[in-house]
Amino acid sequence: MKSETAKVPNLESIPEIHRMLGLPGPVHPLITLLDGTREQIDFSRLPVSYVSRFYKASFITKLGGKFQYGQGYYDFDEGSLLFTAPNQLIGSTESYKDSIGYSLIVHPDFLQGYPLAKKIKNYGFFSYGSNEALHLSEPERATMQAIYTIIQQELHSRIDDFSHEVIIAQFELLLSYAKRFYKRQFLTRQAVTSDLLQQLEELLNTYFEEEKPLTQGVPTVQYLAENLHYTPNYLSDMLRSLTGLNAQQHIHQKLIEKSKELLSTTHLTISEVAYQLGFEHPQSFSRLFKIKTQLSPVQFKAAFN
Repeated sequence: MKSETAKVPNLESIPEIHRMLGLPGPVHPLITLLDGTREQIDFSRLPVSYVSRFYKASFITKLGGKFQYGQGYYDFDEGSLLFTAPNQLIGSTESYKDSIGYSLIVHPDFLQGYPLAKKIKNYGFFSYGSNEALHLSEPERATMQAIYTIIQQELHSRIDDFSHEVIIAQFELLLSYAKRFYKRQFLTRQAVTSDLLQQLEELLNTYFEEEKPLTQGVPTVQYLAENLHYTPNYLSDMLRSLTGLNAQQHIHQKLIEKSKELLSTTHLTISEVAYQLGFEHPQSFSRLFKIKTQLSPVQFKAAFN
């Protein structure tokens, strides 16, 4: 008898979430603000893991216990922000069982007709992991508290022609501040970021020294992120804040560095160099080399013969 794989439930509507949590129906079918600071909300009534169809911005005003950040643990009593996007798998975590705060849940349809509907996809922190939350200072927490309060007031006051527009504006303001605060976090979390570049360099060097390109191809951002214990988006954004280059650009830098070494010190052909670096097609290697150096691999190699 074949064992059936348990299906992960999809939460399709905001009224469905309210029913699961034992709450009254939402004041608007496409957006809700769950306020855990005023009443105890039993999030354990939700499935252990599920796929959400919404954008969610959770503002934790009181965090229970220590919080994992990268490979370290920190106390963040001042609060945190976590973001999830539609169609992400969400799982419950013991880290938040004693936490208090807000969850702003927005259906994508609520954004239709506004520029934010397209722009929201550019906010990379919706793809960060839960261990890459935004940890707020006291002034930052006050800013977020004010925005959540305005959204809450708009949702629970008499709806008029401007309510939708005001809420959209506040939601976009929240995202803009989060983008700014994340950049601050990348620069100030020295315990996490100070040795990141060294770890990245060692990881890439080991990749080539162990000749992994021959079996695994060109190193990928996903490979780096998994070995450095970050999500790809978070790693790229952190590197960009430190060096101005994202993770893919760092990989390209290393590829050019290694290719120059092989072209100038060995008798390998262009195709053999491309193969050594993990390229499936020599043309792809030649194209990248020309873009990055303004010379073809043939021209570069000729200068050393």
